[in-house]
Amino acid sequence: MSNATLIIAAIIAILAIIGLFLLLRKPTQRISLSDSPPLAAAPRPAPAVAEQQGLADSAVAAVLDVSTPVLGIDAHPDMPSDELTRIKGLGPKAQAVLNGIGIHRYAQLADLDPAQAAEVDARLGAFRGRIFRDRWIDQARYLEQDDVAGFEKEFGKLG
Repeated sequence: MSNATLIIAAIIAILAIIGLFLLLRKPTQRISLSDSPPLAAAPRPAPAVAEQQGLADSAVAAVLDVSTPVLGIDAHPDMPSDELTRIKGLGPKAQAVLNGIGIHRYAQLADLDPAQAAEVDARLGAFRGRIFRDRWIDQARYLEQDDVAGFEKEFGKLG
């Protein structure tokens, strides 16, 4: 991705977050400085709570899914991290680099397409090229599915 594309995507993500904030904030209460009591506002029909939350949840999920690869943040920080060092050729230092990029789980590695994998590889610094040479994505697919037999058949004993 070019820098211009990343900047545009970041601006769109920021605008979406601001829009969500404006849509979901509560209206402020107006204070009257006069001695007369404030007029009672006419009651408004409240939208269905499930409908409100469904729209908000969908919008937040969309923003998080877009912001993860663009801004380098983890979209699902509440999920536990996987032990990425189980992947052959991926040690603690490489795991720290991947965690810094926002990759914490096997599923995140397994879901990378070739273009995304090349983008991650470019950000690996001293570990550049290892994602393809050591087949981290293929190993992550086995580990994500808990297919130890398939992993060991293709990559050797899981340590």
